[in-house]
Amino acid sequence: MKKVAFLTPPDVKYGFSLSGVAQYTSEADEAEETLKKIMAEGDNGLVIIEERLLAGMPEDRIRELEHAWNGILLVLPSPVKPPTEVEDYAARLIRRAIGYHVRLKI
Repeated sequence: MKKVAFLTPPDVKYGFSLSGVAQYTSEADEAEETLKKIMAEGDNGLVIIEERLLAGMPEDRIRELEHAWNGILLVLPSPVKPPTEVEDYAARLIRRAIGYHVRLKI
């Protein structure tokens, strides 16, 4: 049975591990290397990474990592962000899902 792993910034170090799932912490500049290590472990089938860790990583690179791995990579929205970023995140999700850029006014 595959496991679920969370990759979060250090400020939420104990949040998900209290529920019994594997939680890894990393700074944004080390997130890609930590993500690669988590994906290399054979028992992880779902990796959930917090959005703040992906700030410095190009979206193309994230897709490359996801396609090279046979698990699911899910981006967890950041708990704190300005309202303008909420719209950008929603538009990015829609663009990724349907392959078309949509302008939203919320």
